[in-house]
Amino acid sequence: MTQLNQNQSADERVFQSTSDYIATDALKQAVNAARVLQKPLLIKGEPGTGKTLLAEQVATSLGMKLITWNIKSTTKAQQGLYEYDAVSRLRDSQLGDDKVYDIANYIKPGKLWDAFASPERVVLLIDEIDKADIEFPNDLLHELDRMSFYVYETGETISAVSRPVVIITSNNEKELPDAFLRRCFFHYIDFPNEETMRQIIDVHFSNIKETLVSEALQIFFKLRQVSGLKKPPSTSELIDWLTLLMADDMPEEVLRNRDPKTAIPPLHGALIKNEQDVHLLERLAFMTRR
Repeated sequence: MTQLNQNQSADERVFQSTSDYIATDALKQAVNAARVLQKPLLIKGEPGTGKTLLAEQVATSLGMKLITWNIKSTTKAQQGLYEYDAVSRLRDSQLGDDKVYDIANYIKPGKLWDAFASPERVVLLIDEIDKADIEFPNDLLHELDRMSFYVYETGETISAVSRPVVIITSNNEKELPDAFLRRCFFHYIDFPNEETMRQIIDVHFSNIKETLVSEALQIFFKLRQVSGLKKPPSTSELIDWLTLLMADDMPEEVLRNRDPKTAIPPLHGALIKNEQDVHLLERLAFMTRR
């Protein structure tokens, strides 16, 4: 990682790879372009390619705090702004609690509020936006454009003290609205090639044998090329697999001299995550035996 001048502000720094994350030139350009344009960075890519981890590393690289909003199927846009707890207020009124006279006591700030109110610029991660209802992205258009929103219960407007760096991830489970896409800078994280994958492995394993890496990568990329796999193994699954191979002190000869009649590698549960793909590989092995 390039050493950053400690006198530089977060706004002056550019995103670089870190000691824990390898970013391609295209990805670094996308992060920095989104910052220049002051637009949310929309990141897509296969599961396991480091979309969520990217936001953590952008925050580390730029010296900013990270605020994460994890999206679920039940998440509503309003929750990112604030929630009004009317039930608690009603209960307190029945108990005669004086705090009921100040409605602000029952306003719970959301993640956007936290990001806007921060005195220092932060990285705001809206993770897996495509999990939510189709209207969810459109419901945030005004707030992400204006970097402000109105609190009806208290009559106040919450505006960003410093515009956050907004990173939004999507696994392409749903198509996002055109109006939302127009307001984002888009980048698709391509699956790493072998050279980049070796750099990623070096980040995670400081003392791994080169011969083991070579044999494991050969098997890994062959698996990804198998036609019909429902879920090809991802980068994170490769790291898990290598961790197990090292923990079991698996000799690289076991990988190099595997029985040619089987299409399933040792400890394959780290790579293959559903029974359909296991059965597919077993059928391929059966065809080879024939």
